[in-house]
Amino acid sequence: MLKTASLSDMGKKREINQDVVFSSELPVGNLPDLFMIADGMGGRNGGEFASGQTVSSIVRFCEDSPEENIEQILQSAISMANDAVFRQSREDKELEGMGTTLVACSIAGNLMKVANVGDSRLYLIRGRKITQITRDHSLVEEMVRLGEIDRSSARNHPKKNIITRAIGVTASVTADFFDVSLEKGDMVLLCSDGLSNMLEDEEIRMIMTAQRDIIERAEALVRAANNNGGKDNISVIILEPFADEVKHD
Repeated sequence: MLKTASLSDMGKKREINQDVVFSSELPVGNLPDLFMIADGMGGRNGGEFASGQTVSSIVRFCEDSPEENIEQILQSAISMANDAVFRQSREDKELEGMGTTLVACSIAGNLMKVANVGDSRLYLIRGRKITQITRDHSLVEEMVRLGEIDRSSARNHPKKNIITRAIGVTASVTADFFDVSLEKGDMVLLCSDGLSNMLEDEEIRMIMTAQRDIIERAEALVRAANNNGGKDNISVIILEPFADEVKHD
């Protein structure tokens, strides 16, 4: 049985929450389920509009799509959402330059399809190991990939918040897709950078495995991010794909 928990918090420094969380264990059109976090950017109203418009556009498209392939449904939905946000940013001066990250997944049996644009992340926690499945679309990640800086330097780099790909910023966008085979005992975490910038991956893993209750895990992650500064909005979705089939150590 799939078990889920989601939580979004404004953090300690922001005046509004521009993150939008969507979580559905039930089918959304031909998708067996759907989980998304969008982290908006662009002025006081722009980011909030971009993330909200993106999530609502994707849900509407998925509900109506006759397509049966999960990746094709999500890719088309993301393209449609990008069109809507980009068009609105061109029509409304107050929303000019807005955009949003997106991390999304859908689980069918033991296979999880993951999509991401930007630097919101999806992690897989398996036993004592945490793996970042998504790859950040950011300037600093590109510098790491090219060998210009190492991974430890990237964490506190002054340009770490510069995103190289986002929904709504350009006329078209391409999401990265990943397939993950799930096993009994696995836990999945979707999060905005308000969590991943405040906590090391190993801290995330320790919090996830220390709490037995899934809701307590979500609350503990948000609390730890706020205790470390809470510099941004913090959003998490936790999934336990086979919750009734195994007990965590």
